[in-house]
Amino acid sequence: MATESMLKFVDRTQAYPAKRSADLRAEDFREIADRYAVQSAEDQAGRCSQCGVPYCSVHCPLHNHIPDWLRLTAEGRLREAYELSNATSTMPEICGRICPQDRLCEGNCVIEFSGHGAVTIGSVEKFITDTAWENGWVEPLVPGRPRGQSVGVIGAGPAGLAAAEYMRGYGYDVHVYDRHDRAGGLLTYGIPGFKLEKPVVMRRVERLKAAGIVFHEGFTVGDDATLDELRQRHDALLIATGVYKARAIDVDGAQAHGVVEALDYLTASNRKSFGDHVPAFEDGRLNAEGRNVVVVGGGDTAMDCVRTAIRQGATSVKCLYRRDRANMPGSQREVANAEEEGVEFVWLSAPQSFDGGDTVSGVSVRKMRLGAPDASGRRAPEVDPGGDYAVEADLVIKALGYDAEDLPTLFGAPELGVSRWGTVLVDGKTLMTSLDGVFAAGDIVRGASLVVWAIRDGRDVSATMHKWLKAKAVREKVAA
Repeated sequence: MATESMLKFVDRTQAYPAKRSADLRAEDFREIADRYAVQSAEDQAGRCSQCGVPYCSVHCPLHNHIPDWLRLTAEGRLREAYELSNATSTMPEICGRICPQDRLCEGNCVIEFSGHGAVTIGSVEKFITDTAWENGWVEPLVPGRPRGQSVGVIGAGPAGLAAAEYMRGYGYDVHVYDRHDRAGGLLTYGIPGFKLEKPVVMRRVERLKAAGIVFHEGFTVGDDATLDELRQRHDALLIATGVYKARAIDVDGAQAHGVVEALDYLTASNRKSFGDHVPAFEDGRLNAEGRNVVVVGGGDTAMDCVRTAIRQGATSVKCLYRRDRANMPGSQREVANAEEEGVEFVWLSAPQSFDGGDTVSGVSVRKMRLGAPDASGRRAPEVDPGGDYAVEADLVIKALGYDAEDLPTLFGAPELGVSRWGTVLVDGKTLMTSLDGVFAAGDIVRGASLVVWAIRDGRDVSATMHKWLKAKAVREKVAA
C-alpha cells in the first residue's frame, strides 16, 4: 500500500495551501492561508520519495519522523500520523506554521534537489495536528507517578513550555514563572497572528495548566523573588528566559520620538489582538496607521514588523537592509509575502541618521555594497561612496535582533556564570549552569535562534534534569 500511495512527485506538482489575496489578508491578522482539504493533504504527502537517507529529518532540529508521518498521511491514517508527529515535538502545529522550512526540512528535501519541488512538509504538519485538535485526538497530558520533588521553570516561552511538559510527564511538580501576564513568550507577544494565531498557542498552555502545571504569570525574578529564593523553593530550576535585550543602533537621532523597538511594537499589536487596553498603541506611539514607516533590519522580526505595519494601515512601509536579498537572514517566503502586501525593500542600505530633531521625520540613508567575506563567510557590507539619500519617515522601527539581558544582576545572582555575550554558560553534557541544580536552555544559552531549536533544547534539558533529580533523591534517601 505504501508503494502505491507514495513517490508521486513526478506526476503530481507541488501545491501549498492557497493564500488569500494580498489585498484581503492585509486587512486583518488572520493567518494568510487556510490549511489543506483532506484530499489535498494526502496528495501532497504522497509526493514524498521515501528516500533511504531522509535529509528532511536530519536537518530538523527535533529529528521528526517526517517520511513516516507523510506516508501515514498519504494512506489516510491521520490519527497515526499525528501520534507519530507528536512523539518528537510538543508543538507540531506551531512548528508547522512558523519554522523556516525553506531552510530546514523542505530546503533539504531530496526531490527539491531533483527539481521537482520539495514536499510541503510544514503545511502537512500543520494539517495533521489541527485535524487532531478538531477530532479530540490530542490527549490530556497525564502526569507521571508523583516523585515528591518540584521543578521551577523561569520563562514560559517554547523552551520552558517544552521542558515543563516533559518534567510533568516524569511526575514532578512543575511551577512556571514568567514576567508577562500570559504564557508563551515570543509565541504569544512577538509573533504576529498572521503567522501564528493566538488561540493556537493558548490551547497548548491550557493543556499544560490542566495537567497541574502551576503558572505564576506577571512574576519577575529579582523583584518578586531572587534566584536563590527560588532555589530554596524547588529541587531544581531551569532558566529559559530567552533573549529580550534589543540591539542598539549607533546613529544620530536614535532616541527621537517615533523611533521604537521592534518588540515593543509587536507586543502592542499582539496585545490589541487579545483585546487589551494598550495606551501606547491607542495614543499612536506604537501604531502605524497613516504613517510612513521605515523598518531597519533583515531578519524575521523585521518581516513581522513590516507586515504588521501594512495591516495597521500605514501610508508606506519600507525595509532597509544593509546586504542584498540573497544574503538576508530572514525567510525568503516572508519577503515574498511582504512584497505581495505592498512592502518596499531597499537593499544595500543602512541608516546614517534619524532626522527631525526631537520627533523623527525622515531617515538619511547610506548606500552600501558588499565587500570581502567576513569571519562568518558572508560578504561584509561597506559604504558605497556617493550613494546617500533621504526617505520620509514618521515611525522608525529598529529590528536588529536581540541579545541576552544581564541575568546575574536582574536575578540577584552574581555567581551565575555567563559568557561575554551575556548568555548563560552550561555544561555541554548536563546543561547545568555554574549553580548546582540550576539548568538553562533555549535562546538564553545559544543566543537568538529558532523556536524549533528552543523546543529541542527544552526536550534535551528535561532529560538531564530528570537524571540529576533521580540521583539527588537517592542521595537524600541514603543520607536520611
